[in-house]
Amino acid sequence: MKRLGSCVLAVALAIFAAQGNSQAQDYPNRTLTMVVPYPAGGPSDVVARLLAQSMSENLKHQVIVENIGGAGGTIGAARVAKARPDGYTILIHHVALAAAPSLYKSLPYDTLKDFEPVGLVNYGPMVLVAKKNYPAKDGKDLLARLKADGVKTTMANAGTGSNSHLCGLLVQQALGVRVTEVAYRGTGPAMNDLISGQISVLCDQTTTAVPQIKGGTIRAYAVTSRNRIDVLPNVPTLIELGLPDLEFVIWNGLYVPKGTPVSAVAVLNNALQKALADKRVLARFADVGTQVFPENERSPAAHRARFEKDVKTWHDVFAKIGAAAK
Repeated sequence: MKRLGSCVLAVALAIFAAQGNSQAQDYPNRTLTMVVPYPAGGPSDVVARLLAQSMSENLKHQVIVENIGGAGGTIGAARVAKARPDGYTILIHHVALAAAPSLYKSLPYDTLKDFEPVGLVNYGPMVLVAKKNYPAKDGKDLLARLKADGVKTTMANAGTGSNSHLCGLLVQQALGVRVTEVAYRGTGPAMNDLISGQISVLCDQTTTAVPQIKGGTIRAYAVTSRNRIDVLPNVPTLIELGLPDLEFVIWNGLYVPKGTPVSAVAVLNNALQKALADKRVLARFADVGTQVFPENERSPAAHRARFEKDVKTWHDVFAKIGAAAK
């Protein structure tokens, strides 16, 4: 009987393993979901929809975009962290994912343990912009007014831990001033209120800021990169304007839940690599002032190394400026 039981168990395990291998080889065989942890219309949403279109063609199955905003991107991130680790739920997120542990005392996931990096996508600077009729005539004047007006100035952000929030904190810290911060559920709503004049200032990604700047609905005063960018050649850097230590470059990456099969991660990384070589994607990125990482920096391992480094970097930044976790 023991021998029979052992044989039955061995057969069952063999069948299970065969089914697992078959499913891995057959991946993907249905629709995938890419979660954007912010409302539609924001920078991450723009990048996600470009990638989803190209990756759908490469994977031969549709990649749909699902927007789950709120709590500085942590609600959407939690949705992916708790999803089945089968490769069908993907998260696109930026630097805020690495900064969140330093801003929130209690997250519904472990930032370093609950996600498997798939690959880095794009990187670029932020742009310090203001409503169209803001009285500052140039970047130096804007910084002087921020310093003089303090809390009289309203600065929008996409929620605690968002790139716009982090950028705003760094600008305030560099100027030694506190403004009145107004948090939204995403960059889209924040931009809408900036365009309508209800908010004075916003630090936004080039992905969504550049089209509005070119359209004349808002004004650009400075970029957060070390050098000026081609798409906004007349806009100075904050370094040029007298803030020598203020360089802030943001990046996006793709993640899946921890435990996702290595084979599925490899398939997704391959689809991502092809999307980042897609001329349509590259042309759109160039239009909005962002660029892709070099190919040798887009592996899951390279992504993990950068991610872990940024988690520590932001911990040190917030310790220095005294931004307490909530």
